[in-house]
Amino acid sequence: MFNDLEGNIMEKGTELHKEHEHCGGAHNPEHNDDHHSHCGCHAHEDACCSCHDHGCGCGCDHGEENGRVMLARIIVGAAIFAAALILKREPLSTILFVSAYIILGYDIVLRAVKNLFKGHVFDENFLMAVASIGAFIVGEHPEAVAVMLFYQIGESLQDMAVEKSRKSITELMDIRPDYANIETDGQIKRISPDEVSIGDIIIVKNGEKIPLDGVVVSGESYLDTSALTGESVPRAVRADDEALSGSINTGSPLRIRVTKAYHDSTVSKILEMVESAQGKKAKSEKFITAFARIYTPIVVCLAALLMFIPPLALHDEFSKWIYRGLIFLVVSCPCALVVSIPLGFFAGIGCASRNGILVKGGNYLEALSKLESVVFDKTGTLTKGEFRVSRICGADEKELLKLAAYAEYYSNHPIAVSIKSAYGEIDKDEISDYTEYSGMGISAKINGHEVLAGNAKLLKGIDVPDAAESGSVVYVAQDGKYMGYIVISDEIKPDSRLTIEGLNAAGVSTIMLTGDAEKSAADVAGRLGIREYHAQLLPQDKVAKTEEIISRKSGNRTCAFVGDGINDAPVLSLADIGVAMGGLGADSAIEAADIVLMTDEPSKLLKGIKISKKTMGIIKQNIAFALGIKALVMVMSALGLSTMWMAIFADVGVALLAVLNALRALR
Repeated sequence: MFNDLEGNIMEKGTELHKEHEHCGGAHNPEHNDDHHSHCGCHAHEDACCSCHDHGCGCGCDHGEENGRVMLARIIVGAAIFAAALILKREPLSTILFVSAYIILGYDIVLRAVKNLFKGHVFDENFLMAVASIGAFIVGEHPEAVAVMLFYQIGESLQDMAVEKSRKSITELMDIRPDYANIETDGQIKRISPDEVSIGDIIIVKNGEKIPLDGVVVSGESYLDTSALTGESVPRAVRADDEALSGSINTGSPLRIRVTKAYHDSTVSKILEMVESAQGKKAKSEKFITAFARIYTPIVVCLAALLMFIPPLALHDEFSKWIYRGLIFLVVSCPCALVVSIPLGFFAGIGCASRNGILVKGGNYLEALSKLESVVFDKTGTLTKGEFRVSRICGADEKELLKLAAYAEYYSNHPIAVSIKSAYGEIDKDEISDYTEYSGMGISAKINGHEVLAGNAKLLKGIDVPDAAESGSVVYVAQDGKYMGYIVISDEIKPDSRLTIEGLNAAGVSTIMLTGDAEKSAADVAGRLGIREYHAQLLPQDKVAKTEEIISRKSGNRTCAFVGDGINDAPVLSLADIGVAMGGLGADSAIEAADIVLMTDEPSKLLKGIKISKKTMGIIKQNIAFALGIKALVMVMSALGLSTMWMAIFADVGVALLAVLNALRALR
């Protein structure tokens, strides 16, 4: 039963989305209210939606009954318990104790019996049932009822804490659009987003979510992108600007041409990433799972030995040692660890999500706290990726620009786009025999003349001067004769230097890999303070260099790669942590990455590291606190220095404190 805990905790964050989809909310936008009213999702109480599965996973399953009924049971049981303590008259007090016990703990005892037949022996229900019934047998009636009373109070408070976490995480799920407005025969009709096709025009009114990715056709407005990027400042959009699904229109209506199907849209990918995160456990979570499997049977055996070996060896009273063994059992429940560890990771992932950092699993959040080195791609990661022609060096500058533009006509590389933009209109009929060489450049025939446009490697065998330029240099040759070069400049992002300074200050090595020329790479590295860089790398060279950097790391430290381009996908998969720049990032890079920064700000990485370290600190605190308190009270119980009241605190109280501590990772 303990082994199911992590799944139960992680399900809290995705439950709302799954219920909504199951109930048909996203597919029947015009009938959402009626349908949800019928199935009970709005109240989150109906069994069909499983909204109240117990967060702790220890088998208490408060989801089987209304929370208000549980509260009533606690109040009535506590009142009868108090009356029994005050009256102290037999047999009335015993009857009251038994009545209070039945009201408070009947469900726990029943589940313990059911689980015995299912093979789930060492679960929370079994430990609580044995300890409380044993206390009755040895005459400790108040302690028996107290076990159930405070256990139920503690579990209810844990439910409230987990529910708070769930609500915080599911704020992200609110980005899922319920409908899309599409104009048909002059009338606006609401349809499901997955019924909209690429190229359709949708209308997004003030206050509505953009349901699918697209380009603004008409209208001007401001978009609230905080759910996607964590940024509170609205983004202005007008015709021809990109509009991401999940954003909220805060101004005038917009007409948007859809560019991606719903299943490929930004909002769909974000939800998929968050939902898949639950399946990727960190080493700490795996340790706790394995620990619970071994720990619980051992302490049950120790409790049994404590009950029978000392009285037999010392010829002492059995009732005294049985009572001590029962205290030992209550203390032994590992609920504090098994609840708080996955909840801590989940809270950390939720906090990162609200800050525009999507972490695909607890294992990556844990790895981020152990960074030893970060490898950066240059273009689009540390620089804006917005290229422009800054210099043309050749005998005939106009002819040189024409040759380069015609050669680059079929390329979508940012450098090619900037050259074509600088030249203007191109007659593609003059171009033939086009060949693109990855990482080097392009060969094409322009009006029958062979033209090469690329780096020095492409023009091997041609006498090419070393251009002492800061920026990307495109050399051009025609029919084997060097014609000149074009310099393409790329602006460094405003927060790139802040990112590198922060990593260097934290003792994290920073390395830059780029396919650009040596001088351009040296200039960017120098201005940012990057201590190691490697230039003129082909895609396969980036992989080899990253493998070399990974081989240098020590112990359990990790290496991250941060990139945004299609060429970066292999390296993102290779690194311990692949970090993709989500705003401009290619889909393949985002798919291959373990962490996605939803803005194009590399400084988000510093925020992610801070969140991961705080999360791991909280988790370590919970492990030390829970094990320390339990070990102390278990020893005290064996020595006869502890009471059942202390045992209850060491179990339920410690679990509650650990849960509340874990929720600090949300902030």
